[in-house]
Amino acid sequence: MADLTFRDFAFAVMQGNVASAVTTLEVLLGLSAPQAAGATEHFRARVADPAFMPKAMSLRTVVTSGTDEQIGDLLVECFGLDATARATAVAAVRTRYPAA
Repeated sequence: MADLTFRDFAFAVMQGNVASAVTTLEVLLGLSAPQAAGATEHFRARVADPAFMPKAMSLRTVVTSGTDEQIGDLLVECFGLDATARATAVAAVRTRYPAA
């Protein structure tokens, strides 16, 4: 399988493929299936808001060059994560995209 990215997640959401989007978040953010399903629904509810899209599109930049705090803040905003899921997700992101 190819290495999954946030772009894959967004594409799955846009195509209405919720199962694929959830699975992608499980991998990218290290979330459980229920956490990933909730995060996907949060994202889907916000994606139609034009003000939200620039934030979502900034994920790639933030995960590759942001601080852990910036990453966590953006993940909470994009996916509605609670404190426990936020910590898990930041750790998973740092594993995939180590700080420079």
